[in-house]
Amino acid sequence: MDKFSAMQAFVRVVEAGTFTKAADSMHLPKATVTRLIQDLEKELETKLLNRTTRKVTVTVDGASYYEQACRLLDEVHELEASMSRAKASPRGKLKVDIPSSLGLAVIIPSLPDFYARYPDIQLHLGVSDRPVDLLAENVDCVVRAGAITDQSLVARRIGEFYIMACASPAYLKRHGVPQHPDELKNEHQMIGYMSPLTGKLFSLKMQKDGELVEVGGQHQLAVNDSSAAVVAGLSGLGVLFTSTFMVQQHISSGVLEPLFTGWCTEAKPIYIVYPPNRHLSNKVRVFVDWIAELFAQHDLMNRKSSLPPEMCSAWTAAKESSVVMPKNAQREQAAETV
Repeated sequence: MDKFSAMQAFVRVVEAGTFTKAADSMHLPKATVTRLIQDLEKELETKLLNRTTRKVTVTVDGASYYEQACRLLDEVHELEASMSRAKASPRGKLKVDIPSSLGLAVIIPSLPDFYARYPDIQLHLGVSDRPVDLLAENVDCVVRAGAITDQSLVARRIGEFYIMACASPAYLKRHGVPQHPDELKNEHQMIGYMSPLTGKLFSLKMQKDGELVEVGGQHQLAVNDSSAAVVAGLSGLGVLFTSTFMVQQHISSGVLEPLFTGWCTEAKPIYIVYPPNRHLSNKVRVFVDWIAELFAQHDLMNRKSSLPPEMCSAWTAAKESSVVMPKNAQREQAAETV
């Protein structure tokens, strides 16, 4: 029995005074309304209505049930109305964690567009490369890049990026311009990047024309924040390996020079990740959709600045030869917090 429909039918019969009028107001056959009332009385094990050929009256138990049913139905209608208002204009605090690189280069500069659409949402942004525990820290969603590890969370793939090598003109003037990644092992200083989770240095592989090279070399400086690594590169402290979107503008302006054009790295996926709530709140949903739209259209994420054509063509070839993630994995898997 659909108890909610039966409750609605009972209230309508009481208010209309007859089964026929109640059935007409509900756009249901009279027999259906009759059966709903009978099933409800059977479920409650009590008689709710006295029926005669001319009218319907409410029993004592029916009168009590009517009052409680009206109150409950009013609450349901108010809840539905509030959800409709929230859908039209979602509101409230939204706690989000984003990497500093994506936050500073892509997400935060685009927030005026988000607030123009959703002025009643209050964002609390955690901005760092530190991994967070969504459940323990009560975070609504995070943007992260890297391999998928945690199957207990839900992730939506929203983009990808590549790692590239570059250095300042001052550094290259002092140390020369390396022509092959292997030259970094003995002749240059690199800016190391440490995992915020383990403290270990990240390794990197580059490929060109079937040749695969594991990049390595000495370093005087290692950092655990990608934005700090870019500042170190701009300061001439070594060869910098970082995401393309972080240095495109610096390369366009000439304060950094690209290295190893024609070489490429494996694409790094970007996800927005959230706990597996059965009913995703509307404020989280609109933010997730907005982030996906932003990354699909943003110039920095689509490499539309003046990067070397040889590098862009190498990335295109690498992307076309890569394995495509199944669509179901894009929403049911979670990202490593890198």
